[in-house]
Amino acid sequence: MALHIKRVYEPKEDRDGTRVLVDRLWPRGLKKQEAAVDVWLKEIAPSPALRRWFGHDPAKWSEFQRRYRDELKKNSSAVEELGRRIGESDVTLLYAAKDPDHNHAIVLQRFIGDN
Repeated sequence: MALHIKRVYEPKEDRDGTRVLVDRLWPRGLKKQEAAVDVWLKEIAPSPALRRWFGHDPAKWSEFQRRYRDELKKNSSAVEELGRRIGESDVTLLYAAKDPDHNHAIVLQRFIGDN
């Protein structure tokens, strides 16, 4: 099964499969019907403290990745839940961050791929 990532603000496509929102907070200005989210797995998102510390600062990207991976290793129930979803169909991880190169969905996708 394939694991994709995309911004939640992008339109739904057939290839998305199960659309899983992996943000702790609901995306600003987006109605639930427009988002077409199948599952909201907020428990797998970075902790509020880590999210605030990172602040989407590319200079902190390497350290953010390390810290978030550490959080994921301790969050087996949420990781297992996502793993079950991936085993059932293609999955698209949805995130709200504006930066397509420095966001937690990238780290999560790589973490799942490595495990």
